[in-house]
Amino acid sequence: MKQRVAEILRDRIGREVVLEKPRDRSFGHFATPIAFSLAKELRKSPMVIAEELANSFEDTDVFSSVESVKGYLNFRLSENFLAEYASWALENPSEFGTQEKAQKVLLEFVSANPTGPLHIGHARGAVYGDTLYRLAKHLGYDITAEYYVNDAGNQIDLLGLSIQLYARENILKENVEYPEAYYRGDYLEALAAGAEAKFGREIFSDESRQKELAMWAKDEVMKIIVKDLGDTNIFFDTFVYESTLYDDWDRVMAKMGDGVYKNDDKTWIASEAKGDEKDRVVVREDGRPTYLAGDIVYHNQKFERGYEHYINIWGADHHGYIPRVKAAVEYLGYDSEKLEVLLSQMVSLLKDGEPYKMSKRAGNVILMSDIVEEIGSDALRYIFASKKSDTALEFDLSEFKKQDSSNPIFYIQYAHARIKTLLEKAEVSAEDIANASLKNLDENSDTLLFDALLLPEVIEDAFHSRQIQKLPDYLKALAASLHKFYYDVRIIGTEDEAKLLKLLSVVALSIKTGLGLMGIEAKDKMTKEDD
Repeated sequence: MKQRVAEILRDRIGREVVLEKPRDRSFGHFATPIAFSLAKELRKSPMVIAEELANSFEDTDVFSSVESVKGYLNFRLSENFLAEYASWALENPSEFGTQEKAQKVLLEFVSANPTGPLHIGHARGAVYGDTLYRLAKHLGYDITAEYYVNDAGNQIDLLGLSIQLYARENILKENVEYPEAYYRGDYLEALAAGAEAKFGREIFSDESRQKELAMWAKDEVMKIIVKDLGDTNIFFDTFVYESTLYDDWDRVMAKMGDGVYKNDDKTWIASEAKGDEKDRVVVREDGRPTYLAGDIVYHNQKFERGYEHYINIWGADHHGYIPRVKAAVEYLGYDSEKLEVLLSQMVSLLKDGEPYKMSKRAGNVILMSDIVEEIGSDALRYIFASKKSDTALEFDLSEFKKQDSSNPIFYIQYAHARIKTLLEKAEVSAEDIANASLKNLDENSDTLLFDALLLPEVIEDAFHSRQIQKLPDYLKALAASLHKFYYDVRIIGTEDEAKLLKLLSVVALSIKTGLGLMGIEAKDKMTKEDD
């Protein structure tokens, strides 16, 4: 709707127009302050300009009224426009809210080290990235979801050592001394058992085979990660492994030109000249590349693939890392403005008001899989989508296990199921509902219809602002309007039954579409336990 109104205004006025939704619906469905912007240019008062513009829209059937109010232009959409749009949406549910943006985008997210299962901090970035991906797909972007597997460096060596130590203590029954930094958790038991079956026990005592063990184990851990993501309805189009990139190291370093230099037997990137706090080491004295080195080669590979825009979702602790990567992109000859980095804050978890206890099997973190097992994938996804990703998040598991209106995901699901139940009880046919006219609605019904048809604007705004929480906020508000309408208006057996059920079908479509874009399947029925 907003897009259609904006097109009409652009054609009439000859420029892009900012559209707002009046707080008081009595003023109309949309408003614009364009007259204030034109005042200086036209040398007229905004009120005169707004009045002249209002009179110029008398010939369009999209609006039932266009009024000038203190310099603002207020638009009320016509019954015909709303009714036709609603009917089209119901006839073309998969196209509702879609666009054809077409821009090629590469979205990288999660990219957790393949050294252990995902924890809830990873889960937040995963849900954020996947929801952005779904929104972009719906809007027509040619978007690729990518996972960068950090399978080179000290963390992989430490994985091999951790498995060896675990196996020597628990399989070979030796006394072992653990270093301060090592991986822990019950997943090591499965890895050790798998390694014993594949390589035999001797691999646990042979330090020279530690790398071999580590490279096998990281692939096994990736299987765990992919399964945990799949259990939360998150899937990737491509995986890029760091270990495959270093064959291209010499070429990429040559491409960096004066952006890299040698000093004290180290190779540095001159990132300070590009806005970083200081220059950074990319190759140590002993020839080992730093973490940044892999990212330089990786980002060169990204840009060489020819996308128009690149989005990385990183943990908030990577904030200081952004300038050095952007510096590398500039030295490689690319526009760093095409690289957008979004940050995801960590999560605090409670249970019945108390800090959630970490499980023995997780080691020293709270596993994503444990939380999915306890509250389900739908609740987990809703929680992590419901607040700006770059702000701290604290939630109580017990709140999302409740089967009542205090649990927002239950509240929204129940709204959808409630409509489906009414449609099952209908005393009119599905054909009667489809053919019903949505004209001559009372004020409450008109407001509910308009709110339900706002979903496409919410989708676009949520993606372009990168604030996916706008989608669950909208769905919760729409569910509240539906529940109130249900209690205030008699539907089944009334003269307007078909019309009202068609209206509610539009509400159900918006809820189902919105939940789908959050990776959540709308429920048609609630179980007895739910109800």
